This record gives sequence, structure tokens and C-alpha cells, in this order.
Amino acid sequence: MNTVKLHDLSFKTFIEEDEINSIVKSLANHVAKDCEGETPVFIGILNGSFMFLSDFAKSYKNNCEISFVKLASYEGTSSTEKVKQLVGLNENIEGKTVVILEDIIDTGNTLQEILNIFKDKKVKQLKIATLFFKPDAFKKDLHIDYIGKSIPDKFIVGYGLDYNGLGRNLPKIYQLSSTQQQ
Repeated sequence: MNTVKLHDLSFKTFIEEDEINSIVKSLANHVAKDCEGETPVFIGILNGSFMFLSDFAKSYKNNCEISFVKLASYEGTSSTEKVKQLVGLNENIEGKTVVILEDIIDTGNTLQEILNIFKDKKVKQLKIATLFFKPDAFKKDLHIDYIGKSIPDKFIVGYGLDYNGLGRNLPKIYQLSSTQQQ
């Protein structure tokens, strides 16, 4: 499937499933090396990171814990610039290495909120891993430890990412057709 229609918009294939799998495995191996001898806590940012976290955890060959936090900042194809914490963290992570797994980092607003949520948790160390990064959209002075792939500032769906609820189940990444870019 080279194009998909979600609601009123058309999207074209941007990143194939094999490339996504390769990026995820590479990230998992890199984190495993950095966290050798530890049992890190992987925290996925819902809803978008569920596929990434699942495949990442399957590729991660050492012991780990897994949890989720739900945040929201998108409406349609644009960031609202306001992040709402919807479901918080219930586990005790004090003294542990925490690796946040994000599907995509664009403006950095969600990342800033994540860092605010974890600043008083007394973790051993906090690392950020993102599958996709949009450097042209990034507006913050924040450190990202692991970047799977840098991409242009264009709206994408698939592999957990959605457009108004549709497209999360697609195994590839699709980009909004250029005639529809806003």
C-alpha cells in the first residue's frame, strides 16, 4: 500500500517497515550497552509509543521494567502547544535508571512536560529515546539521548502515530501528501 486515506487526508509511504525495525533494534542495542548491569524502567508515552515500546522491549535482551504515561498535545495535524497529563506514573522509580520512549519529538513541548513530571522523582538517571525527531520543529534547549531517525517537519502517521485516531495500526510510516501540507 503506497498511499492511504485517513478521514479527509491522503498519506504516502515514507518509511518502510524493515527500516523501522532496524532503527528500533539499533536503539535497543544502544540502550542495552549504556544500561549494562542495570534494570532500567522503560516508560512509553501513550498513545503513540505503544508499537515502538513493544518492539523495543522485544529487542532489548536484558532485564527491564515497563510502564506508561499518557500525555496529549495534538489536535488534527498540528500541535496545540499545550500538553495535558492524562494518566500519571504509579510505580516507585526512585534510584532507578529511567528511559523515556517517545514515538516522535517535534516541538519539544511534550518532552518538556515529561521532564517536569520526572524532575522530583529522585531517579538515578533519566534518559530520553525517540524513534523519530524533527529538528526543524524542535523549539527547546533539551537533551535527547537516543534519536532513531531525524525526519523533515512534515506530518506522519503509522506505527502508533495517528491522524485524529486513525492510522496507528499501520506497520509503515506515511507522510501527508505534499499537496495537503499545512
